[in-house]
Amino acid sequence: MEAFNKETANRHELRVVSSLGERDAYFLRNFPSAGYSNPLDFRWVKKGKTKASLTLAISENLEAVSLPLCPFGGLWVEENLSSAEVDEFIKAVLDVLRQRGVSAIRIVQAPKPYQANFDLINYLLFKNGFELESLLSHHFFIGKKKIKKFVQKDHAKFLAKSKELGLSIQTGPISNFGFLQEIKSWNQERGYTILFDEKRLISQVSNFPERYFLISIIKEGKALAHTLGVKLWPDSIYYFLAAIQPKTSVKNLGEICLYQLFQLASDQRLNFIDLGSSDLNLGANHNLMFFKSRFSNDISNKVTWTLKL
Repeated sequence: MEAFNKETANRHELRVVSSLGERDAYFLRNFPSAGYSNPLDFRWVKKGKTKASLTLAISENLEAVSLPLCPFGGLWVEENLSSAEVDEFIKAVLDVLRQRGVSAIRIVQAPKPYQANFDLINYLLFKNGFELESLLSHHFFIGKKKIKKFVQKDHAKFLAKSKELGLSIQTGPISNFGFLQEIKSWNQERGYTILFDEKRLISQVSNFPERYFLISIIKEGKALAHTLGVKLWPDSIYYFLAAIQPKTSVKNLGEICLYQLFQLASDQRLNFIDLGSSDLNLGANHNLMFFKSRFSNDISNKVTWTLKL
């Protein structure tokens, strides 16, 4: 149901509607979060077409977030939209939030491979008074043809290595969730912080099963490693969760998992792979960044902005 309309002088119209029940290219825009109101979609519409949009959920203490408990949210803007039009959209959204008594807004802007107008958006958020809260560097491998060439180049090597080690690879949709407990226990044993909400993840997979893919490495009937990939955007895959059995003596399982992710991306004819961030509480995780650099050809930052209203 439409909640608010505001028509501007240049015939753009701000529409505020519930995003629940819709199917968006970035599917997590349409998923509720505990402790927040159902997400609202702010749409900048001209001649019946949405030119820019921002999905926000509002917390109990009246903070608007895009998006809570998600890899990112942020503004989605058509490439041909002018800087003045994007700026007007941001101002219109802020006006409505103030009218609704919202106290603050927090935006996690998606990295550039997801949003071509990344630099313009971040510039205009800054010029509208938003303050930088954090930066996370994501490694990417971009290019459908380059992904295919990468897979073809190393296919024989990884096939021989898997055969030599007696490994079998299972790749496909998720049929059961037993692997989540293994990921959790393996990472806890290694001293890693567990960041995912199991119940929320199961609900997301149940509602959007076509977006999630599980890669498992098996030896003698037992899992040695898992990698969970998710198509956050239809032409990409995100390296979401991974874990390796701590006591295994098998080497290079991380490399084998990543190669299989590339194989999956090639089979799905995807345009880019998001290998995620590499971060520690006290600074950059240089060891992990070096490892991912061997499987990437680009880096882009995920930027979190905040503004008190």
